[in-house]
Amino acid sequence: MKSLRIFIAILVLVMLLPAPARAQTPTPPPEVMAVLNTMNPEERVGQLFLVTFTGTDTSAESQLYELMTQYHVGGVVLLAQNDNFVQAPDTVSQAHALIKNIQQLEWDAAKDPVVNPATGQVFDSAYVPLFIGIAQEGDGYPTDQILSGLTPLPSEMAVGATWNPELARRVGETRGRELAALGFNLYLGPSLDVLEVPSPSGGDLGTRVFGGDPFWAGEMGRAYVAGLHNGSGNKLTVIAKHFPGVGGSDRLPEDEVSTVRKSLEQLKQIELAPFFAVTGNAPSPESTVDGLLVSHIRYQGFQGNIRATTRPISFDPQALNQILALPQFAAWQASGGLIVSDDLGTKAVSDFYATGGSQFSARTAARDAFLAGNDMLYLGNITSSDSPDSFTTTKRVIEFFSQKYREDPAFAQRVDSSVARILARKFAIYQSFVIPNVITPVNPLADLGSAADVVFDVARNSATLISPDKSDLASVIPLPPQSNESLVFITDASNAKQCSACPEQPLLAVDALQQTILQLYGPQSGNQTANFQLVSYSFQNLQSLLDEPEAPPFIEDDIKTADWVVISFADASQGQAGLITRFLRERPDLAREKRVILFSFGAPYYFDTTTISKFTAYFALYSKQPQFVDVAARLLFQELTPDGDSPVSISAVGYDLISVMSPDPNQVIPLTLDLEPVPAETETTSTPEPTPIPLFRIGDTIAIRTGTILDNNGHPVPDGTVVKFSMMLTGEGGGILQQVEAVTSQGVARAAFGLDKPGLLEINVVSEPAVISEVLRLDVSQSGAVAVTVVVPELTEVVEPTPVPPVVIVEDAYISNDGRLRFSAWLVSMLFIAAGTGSVYGMGIRLSNRRAATRWSAGIALGGLLAYNYIVFGFFGIGEWLIVTGLAGVITIVFVGELLGFAAGWAWSKK
Repeated sequence: MKSLRIFIAILVLVMLLPAPARAQTPTPPPEVMAVLNTMNPEERVGQLFLVTFTGTDTSAESQLYELMTQYHVGGVVLLAQNDNFVQAPDTVSQAHALIKNIQQLEWDAAKDPVVNPATGQVFDSAYVPLFIGIAQEGDGYPTDQILSGLTPLPSEMAVGATWNPELARRVGETRGRELAALGFNLYLGPSLDVLEVPSPSGGDLGTRVFGGDPFWAGEMGRAYVAGLHNGSGNKLTVIAKHFPGVGGSDRLPEDEVSTVRKSLEQLKQIELAPFFAVTGNAPSPESTVDGLLVSHIRYQGFQGNIRATTRPISFDPQALNQILALPQFAAWQASGGLIVSDDLGTKAVSDFYATGGSQFSARTAARDAFLAGNDMLYLGNITSSDSPDSFTTTKRVIEFFSQKYREDPAFAQRVDSSVARILARKFAIYQSFVIPNVITPVNPLADLGSAADVVFDVARNSATLISPDKSDLASVIPLPPQSNESLVFITDASNAKQCSACPEQPLLAVDALQQTILQLYGPQSGNQTANFQLVSYSFQNLQSLLDEPEAPPFIEDDIKTADWVVISFADASQGQAGLITRFLRERPDLAREKRVILFSFGAPYYFDTTTISKFTAYFALYSKQPQFVDVAARLLFQELTPDGDSPVSISAVGYDLISVMSPDPNQVIPLTLDLEPVPAETETTSTPEPTPIPLFRIGDTIAIRTGTILDNNGHPVPDGTVVKFSMMLTGEGGGILQQVEAVTSQGVARAAFGLDKPGLLEINVVSEPAVISEVLRLDVSQSGAVAVTVVVPELTEVVEPTPVPPVVIVEDAYISNDGRLRFSAWLVSMLFIAAGTGSVYGMGIRLSNRRAATRWSAGIALGGLLAYNYIVFGFFGIGEWLIVTGLAGVITIVFVGELLGFAAGWAWSKK
């Protein structure tokens, strides 16, 4: 009995273990099964592999020919480092010819019987077009493989800094059209990684990402993917990378397997969100990727246990299965989505498998990657420890898989499942496998490289002012460089080669900005400056100035006499940011009383607060393509204003992406009824019907929605931003009747309220910290239906109080500043009383008798003295009144007292 319980427990545990990642693919379509059934094991196994080769030779003696005809590889990836391209001006024409030759070679080989070298068996070969892949990310070397002949498209971060999905779509469309014209049908990109916390010390993906917010990375990626598909006429298989996201790593994925401390729940919030946007949450087939490139990244605490670390996801079946089992990926994969391993030939993979002094076995790495759930294996320049080169290693890996296919039915079944998915994707591109459908014509090559307007639009809309604030720019740089001012340009110049035997070509020339300024503002273009006022130096010259003060002959003198020092920074990989910081720290004398301008043609977060404070202005351009240099020149001469916003946080200037993307508190949130859209007018409609005004009564439900809620940069807030709707009863006994909490989608939130209580109702909305909205007001009664009134509040502008000039108090000769009488006031009062007393006495003698005159004058004297004492003792705050009225007030009160005393004396004289 005890044994039975143990057996049942083990059985339940086994059933609960996650199965290796493998989507439940529906039965393949008939055309796929027709091709699959004609393929022998070697042909099926070969479809799993994306390989690389050296050079451009496709003859019968070439390594590529053997890989295609004997090992039936499913695709090749062209790389500049493998000399697959030639120098300009023949780069694109040769690439087109090479791809055509590869596809033609596969077609020709399929027409001839094939002899299995292992068994000697002769069989007919099935023709399947090859995937021809490339990773052309933008921004030139090292992220572009083709360096000339195509439109010089920008980095992803430059596109992200526009915050404009339409521009992302146009860039993707240009990329898709040009690559498809060359014959490429597989694109390894775009990168959908989220750079949540940039690394100022370097080591992250830099400008290879759209930004640091998962929502916007998804939005821009979705638009870019749609452009790739539309531009290529759906001839391009788009493989998004680096799944499930390496934005949180501190080193490049090709250099070392990095470990990130995040759980699956945390990944769902940040890293996986952009991949959701282009798989299960994609709104259309065009914006849906065809595959995911699985990166070699490990996660600590993936399942909540912080002490547990996964293997690299690309080799870990349990971890990869948990991710792919999420609803957004499961449905997408079941519909044919491909899972492709990242490059297995990188140093990161070989170092991981060779940990502890072990030998690197490419067969083991490839097997682990396939069993983890990858449909295709990108071998790259893979080399086993026991093989002399990559070509030999590649053949041994494929032979190992073929042998295992024949020996292991379960393995063979998994191979067939993946091959069916690969064939289905190739049928989606070509409909039928015939060479005329595969070969691309030469004619479209004439239009390559003609979309510079798209690049300029991105450059103009992405340019960002990092420091100072936009409101302060006019005060620190009131005027552009004048014709009598001299400028020194210090440029992070670099060169690259298209192939090992090709000549170097500049990526960012030493005098790139100088020549652009001369072209735009020189003697032939407005004469705002002249060549003799401009001089350019490289970072190498700057390094020499700091290390060997005697070496550079002119740079120090030129900087000393310059009015402007313009630094162009492109890359942080060789410590260039540190060189700039060192220059400003060690030679402050050279920057004193000059306008020091920094243009960053790379990522914007490599400088600290102290260094940034030494720049007069700091602009981020994000890409070093020629159009971005053009925009930099126009910014310097104030022809353009920086309209972009950084898509990543910059801690040195207090730019936090989460705060910036919260709702702008200085907005009135629009609020309207959520009505059904009015149907479009038909041609037969002569007079459009007026839109009916909706009426509401007790028992109805009122549906409402906000307008677009904006963040602090003026862009729609991310999806999922919390919005609170409130319905209140106004008047006596009023209060909040109902509250509904909703979240935004495309910047808009919706809610509905039931009208179950009569009265004057108001509905408003808040989205912290934005708390002011339009108000919907309706007076619901029992008698009939009523309409809704929209009340638009006015934002009360905070007006700074006008400074009140200080009141200068002049000392009064009779009244002190605290309202007390001075001696002079006493003297005047006594004289006034004496004069009044004497005058009345004399008048009484003449008009009546001495007795009456005495009583009248005594009354006046007594009344005046009493009034004076009333003033002295300050009854009823009389002192404040006297400060204003002065001596006149004293005389007035004394006079009133005299009148009252006279009246009393008059009454006394009658007795």
